[in-house]
Amino acid sequence: MRTDTIIIGGGAAGCFAAVQAARLGKSVLVFDKNEKLGRKLRITGKGRCNVTNACPSDELMKNIPVNPRFLYSAFAAFDNYDTMSFFEELGVPLKTERGDRVFPVSDNANDIADALVHEMKRLGAKVIHRRVTKVLTRGGAVSGVRAGGEEYEADSVLIACGGRSYSVTGSDGDGYMLAEALGHTVTPIKPSLVPLTSPDKYCAELMGLSLRNVTLNLYDREKLIFSELGEMLFTHFGVSGPLVLSASSHIRDMLPDRYSLKIDLKPALDAEKLDARILRDFEENLNRDFANGIRHLLPAKLIPAAVKLSGIPAEQKVNGITREQRRRFGELIKAFPVRISGFRPIDEAIVTSGGISVKEIDPKTMQSKLVSGLYFAGEVIDVDAYTGGFNLQIAFSTAYCAAVNM
Repeated sequence: MRTDTIIIGGGAAGCFAAVQAARLGKSVLVFDKNEKLGRKLRITGKGRCNVTNACPSDELMKNIPVNPRFLYSAFAAFDNYDTMSFFEELGVPLKTERGDRVFPVSDNANDIADALVHEMKRLGAKVIHRRVTKVLTRGGAVSGVRAGGEEYEADSVLIACGGRSYSVTGSDGDGYMLAEALGHTVTPIKPSLVPLTSPDKYCAELMGLSLRNVTLNLYDREKLIFSELGEMLFTHFGVSGPLVLSASSHIRDMLPDRYSLKIDLKPALDAEKLDARILRDFEENLNRDFANGIRHLLPAKLIPAAVKLSGIPAEQKVNGITREQRRRFGELIKAFPVRISGFRPIDEAIVTSGGISVKEIDPKTMQSKLVSGLYFAGEVIDVDAYTGGFNLQIAFSTAYCAAVNM
């Protein structure tokens, strides 16, 4: 069986590339191991699908910590506004929420995935639900693939089968194996946009406590490297939630005692206003124990840990607390500490950091510099971004470049 273009992977990048290549008149054959295409896409954004970000296009680069310059040409060819137009033209109305995050109006990720699949079918792209075990070459150029013991010929092959995160959806690292077999370098793989573990026992005691409208500050030793207002969650292993996932993408080498979090529990109050608020609470509870005197200041579940970290005995009467003790307690509320010991497993990560070296890929075409006719798109490449729709935009932009150049 011969076709113009073979695409390995039926996720966001693979399906998008299939649509674009088919629109250009190419015959397209997509290989995907799953029974249903876009499996990871259907669960992204808690099933809502944060499809892109509506920030000014020149802001895109600022949200990509790993190899942003590699994506300059891809974003110039197909940017976030192009993505929004593409899906709305396919009949999926979109909306923009806090942080310029773009979602389907329906809040249903299936609408995004189904729109891609339906357009592929309409254009005649064919799908085979088999695992590709080898990319075939002849004379330094691709000639097809082997899947299910059979060989399929093609003029170009696109590897778009994702990274290693969410392996249950089929992203189990096959793309790295196929690329390495052809001589490509795969940079070290680690999780990104992932929950973080902590050795602090009070995290487990606080399990299930969700904090809203707090500022999470991430420190690399003494240096502040991330600060953002939003939501987070304490878990049995440490911390999770949107702020934590964003912070995790700023962590490079996870060394002992290198990274730590400080949570500003009252970001709307500066130190002076917070002290006035604490003093007011104390004056209303002068004869109560300290632990009871702060019951209106913090979530009930957080009070035992805050009392312990403050160094003030829980049973000490509020009227006996000194100005210095009160000041230190205010500092604790503005910088509640959580030590970081590691990442949760890569299976729990939203994206994979690391991948096929960008030095071996032409940034204008996404073609391999080592094998003619071989292309890459999406998470399999060593590029990743912060949370907010930027990683899906990378998938769409790189897929577009590959598709129009194959």
